Amino acid sequence: MTYCVGILLDEGVVLASDSRTNAGIDRVSTFRKMFTFERPGERFFTLLTAGNLSLTQGVISLIGEWLESDDPEKDLYAATSMFTAARIIGRALRQVHKVDSGYLQQHDIDFSASFVLGGQVRGGRLRLFQIYDAGNFIEAMGDTIYFQIGEVKYGKPILDRVLRRETSLTDAAKCALISFDSTMRSNVSVGPPIDLMIYRRDTLSRAFTIRLEEDNPYLQELREGWGTALLNAFHNVGHDPGWVL
Repeated sequence: MTYCVGILLDEGVVLASDSRTNAGIDRVSTFRKMFTFERPGERFFTLLTAGNLSLTQGVISLIGEWLESDDPEKDLYAATSMFTAARIIGRALRQVHKVDSGYLQQHDIDFSASFVLGGQVRGGRLRLFQIYDAGNFIEAMGDTIYFQIGEVKYGKPILDRVLRRETSLTDAAKCALISFDSTMRSNVSVGPPIDLMIYRRDTLSRAFTIRLEEDNPYLQELREGWGTALLNAFHNVGHDPGWVL
């Protein structure tokens, strides 16, 4: 299991991913699930991955092989828009499915994956997409400003209550990390290190990135502070209903 979140804001975009994978309680490993493709001043893409690890790694490898081909239908560096970039990810996903899925299904192996793509091409606007297992995708727009993939249910409530388009990048990053803390507390298959990226709209330059290990002081501060705040809120909210028990 995995957990990734991408948040689209007026100021820019925040993306975060865990890095734990497991194939059983005694087979826990760490793999990066955030990948960046960029040409400073021209284009910037970040991809978050969830699902079958061999499938997601195959997609990332195929995208890498297509780079520098100058084919706008395959090469992220030749893509004319974020829409085209999302189609390239979907095409790579379908290609890996076409080659491998039949064999894996014969062995009852779940061969599914999903992606979150955030980025910007010079002359275009910053955009955020969620790409499904079939290679189709949707875009964050209107009231939808974030996407989650993987183990989404535990971290969703804080995102819904806090995030607005005008939320600052730093507050959104804090919200994302609290969302991760809630998820990790309820599901041990999601875990650190957490990769966090913050990209400011229209800069087309390397984004702020950090890898937060479990003992990171800021991560620990958020965990302890949020736990205490929730406990205090529980005791302070609501009045005695007057029930006779």
